[in-house]
Amino acid sequence: MPLFWKHYKSDVTQFIDELKAAKPTLEAEQREGRGLLWDRPQDREAAAAYQAARVAQQPYVYQNKH
Repeated sequence: MPLFWKHYKSDVTQFIDELKAAKPTLEAEQREGRGLLWDRPQDREAAAAYQAARVAQQPYVYQNKH
């Protein structure tokens, strides 16, 4: 480690640290919001049916079959 080493924090890291300090419930609110949109139970039967009904795409999609 250099003799005159100074701990560096980027502007973005400083901003995030200040934001978390100003609003301590931020991370919990983010997790709650993620739960609304992303963390949902998956229907495996429906996913299997969608996969089975999928039509294969031709190699070059813009070429007509004549």
